[in-house]
Amino acid sequence: MRRQLILMVAATTSIVLIALLVPMAVLIERFAVEDALAKAGFEVQATETVVAFNDKGAVNVHLDDLNNNEDGLATTVLYPGGQSIGPDGQVTADVLRARDRGVAIVNDSTEGAEVLVPVSVDDEDRPVIRVLVTSQGFNSDVYLSWAILVGLGLGVLALAILVADRLGRAFVRPVVQLAETAGRLESGDLSARVEPAGPPEVREVGTALNRLAARVGHLLAAERENVADISHRLRTPVTVLRLDAEALRDPEERSRLATDVDEMNRMVDDVIREARRPMREGLGAACDALTVVDDRTRFWNVLAEDQNRSVRVDLPEEPVPVRATREDLATAVDALLGNVFSHTPEGTAFAVRLEGVNGQGACLVVSDEGSGFPAGRDVLRRGESQGGSTGLGLDIVRRTAEASGGRVLIGRTPSGGVEVTVELGPPQR
Repeated sequence: MRRQLILMVAATTSIVLIALLVPMAVLIERFAVEDALAKAGFEVQATETVVAFNDKGAVNVHLDDLNNNEDGLATTVLYPGGQSIGPDGQVTADVLRARDRGVAIVNDSTEGAEVLVPVSVDDEDRPVIRVLVTSQGFNSDVYLSWAILVGLGLGVLALAILVADRLGRAFVRPVVQLAETAGRLESGDLSARVEPAGPPEVREVGTALNRLAARVGHLLAAERENVADISHRLRTPVTVLRLDAEALRDPEERSRLATDVDEMNRMVDDVIREARRPMREGLGAACDALTVVDDRTRFWNVLAEDQNRSVRVDLPEEPVPVRATREDLATAVDALLGNVFSHTPEGTAFAVRLEGVNGQGACLVVSDEGSGFPAGRDVLRRGESQGGSTGLGLDIVRRTAEASGGRVLIGRTPSGGVEVTVELGPPQR
């Protein structure tokens, strides 16, 4: 839009300048010719006065003074009989006609213009004054005037382009801000708002975009609260099931139902945590992965000791900044370690390794010595996991990694266990 406005103004201004300057240039040249002819007329009058005294010596002195001026005029007096005083003594047919008829003649010539004026001294002696007006005498002034016109035209054109550029910026800047705000909303930043500016139509669009963003935020928050509330209501029947399971007399039935109830309780917790999870990944987030991973491994280490699990933690000494909030990364680490405890028998060893990637994020690896995920399943997809889990845990891990500009890789350890590699991108600058 800005470029089109500049091109339109430049084209329009150029057309107007051409329409004005070309006639002005022609008029300047014409005025220069008329001015030169007027000067020639003055010289003719002055020379005619001297010639009328019939003193050729005085005429010679007078013409020397006139022709020494560099004004582009050359004056010659042509006497009958072929005698002449001045630079051009050629007797042409026009000279004879002017002498015979006694009238002044103005002709165009290859060098400019020629003025022929006869002077009546007596009945037999009628000399002719020739003034040759050369274009060299006024071309320099004409070219200077043309150069000034061209300079003024270019100045006006540059000024018009500058004004168009400023107007284009004023028109385009609000639209660019609208696009940037829409991009932030598209990336999940529902707090993004635009300051309405620019023409009334653009301001109206900005106001409507702000209302839309606020409405989407309210609807999303209400939906999440509704889902979390529904999930919360499931806790009561789950608690009742747990009490019923503990009341069974058969140890095998009690153990089997208790395991199922624990799995259901974990599913409810995952749904509540996911429903209340704010949309904050990747929105200018940053944290130290070293601090978060160290804190969460210490938290889970207590349960690992109770279950006689061997834990190996390998952390770097320097901070490892990544593009994720502390809450998001902590949730992802809890999901990874929670899967280890949920889907491997007690006593199964696991390891946590974190390393920086040359200032370009971090690589977090969680591995265990269990039996691994079932073959042929995409465990990163929601609903695809092991042991009846909802799969929300690894889905959270995947979303956190992708929001930071990284990814999640699933592999196997040499012993056949699961190895989850989470690549996290660096913070945005």
